[in-house]
Amino acid sequence: MTDDLVVRAEGLRKRFGKTQALDGVDLSMRRGTVLGVLGPNGAGKTTAVRVLATLLTPDAGSAFVAGVDVLKNPSEVRRKIGLTGQYASVDEDLTGVQNLVLIGRLLDLSGRDARRRAGELLQWFDLTEAAQRRAKTYSGGMRRRLDLAASLVGHPEVIFLDEPTTGLDPAKREDMWGVVRTQVASGASVLLTTQYLEEADALADEIVVVNHGRVIAQDTPDGLKRTTGGQTLRVRPVDPDRLPDVLRLLDLVAAPGTSASLDEAAGARPGAASVPVSGDEALDKLIPALRADRVEVTELALHLPSLDEVFHALTGRVKKEQLV
Repeated sequence: MTDDLVVRAEGLRKRFGKTQALDGVDLSMRRGTVLGVLGPNGAGKTTAVRVLATLLTPDAGSAFVAGVDVLKNPSEVRRKIGLTGQYASVDEDLTGVQNLVLIGRLLDLSGRDARRRAGELLQWFDLTEAAQRRAKTYSGGMRRRLDLAASLVGHPEVIFLDEPTTGLDPAKREDMWGVVRTQVASGASVLLTTQYLEEADALADEIVVVNHGRVIAQDTPDGLKRTTGGQTLRVRPVDPDRLPDVLRLLDLVAAPGTSASLDEAAGARPGAASVPVSGDEALDKLIPALRADRVEVTELALHLPSLDEVFHALTGRVKKEQLV
């Protein structure tokens, strides 16, 4: 495995009865980055994470984590990773601090170091006041945060987060984003599965899209957006009566074979028009044209497709191909 790859999997296959959960999955993650793994429910994301974290043995394929063969030396892999699954797995009969100290001792920390690390993490995850309470008295969000803290006790080199913000309110979710960024800044690498597309867009350096047990795309967020569709130029005039003029001017910079249209999608605020364009130069051409026609605007934006649009385009395309 090359030095810059901290995770590499090739040809992973796993079947459960009649269900082919992994159907030849290849993926890689560069050291010191966040790899987002997206896919519909049942796509194989969690199965792939469980294989990489040594909790499942694949039927075929190979995987290396932090330079260690997952199949040949799983115990060494476990010393290098942290894992947070989809559901909190803390011991509810232990207090918050006891849970973290237990993990530390299992990782061969001294009692003193385990307690110190537990205190750091409890403070970090805003659980200090609840540290002496049994985990069974915690709310769902608090248990989730304690579970996340447990995965970081050993300063892992590679962190697997399987839908880590499920059950967290928006504020706590953003706190978790800060935790991920801090871990990467300190040298860790994070593989993140999530159902929140804005989360992947905000955190991931690269994104893998999985569907029906196969990787159907891997690129940077912007790279995926560019392959799914071109840029769109949107204009909102101050005076809605100038929309016909806006449509005419947008047609002058439209990508070949396209034309401007009013934004009439469900939920869209009326009074704007958009057109697909071939590149940034369309904006440079449009601005002087708007000035020449004295069209004042409140919105002038050039944007790529959203990650949500990318996700639905990619997974929908696979479904259509399967029907052929």
